[in-house]
Amino acid sequence: MKKSFLLGLGALVLMGTKCGARPDLPATVYGQTWLYSYEEDSADVRTYRPNTFDFPPSRGRTGFLLQEDGRFTRYGIAPADGLEEQPGKWEASGKDQLRVTFDNPKHKPEVLEIISVSPEKLKIRRKTTQE
Repeated sequence: MKKSFLLGLGALVLMGTKCGARPDLPATVYGQTWLYSYEEDSADVRTYRPNTFDFPPSRGRTGFLLQEDGRFTRYGIAPADGLEEQPGKWEASGKDQLRVTFDNPKHKPEVLEIISVSPEKLKIRRKTTQE
């Protein structure tokens, strides 16, 4: 009886650890380039759309690519107006938060708080950390 209880308790702990290891995001979020749709911002929440979205004209858009395996690429505006890749990694840091670190130490780590998500729109709150 005691062994069954301990086995069950161990299974629950492992399930809890596994469930907390990644955010609950739809598969359509991963492997897709999301571009900043600043026209749709509200207060401190940023709106991102897939790069296939019909955006209004703009002088450039930043964005990111989130891979399911933990890779992250931020796209910034390059000096010659193209996109500059800034590779890094992400990990879940809460139910609706991703902690992003970059390979280049000049880019500060960030926390992305997922406000809402759908295949057509991603709303996040970005916070730069002090590390």
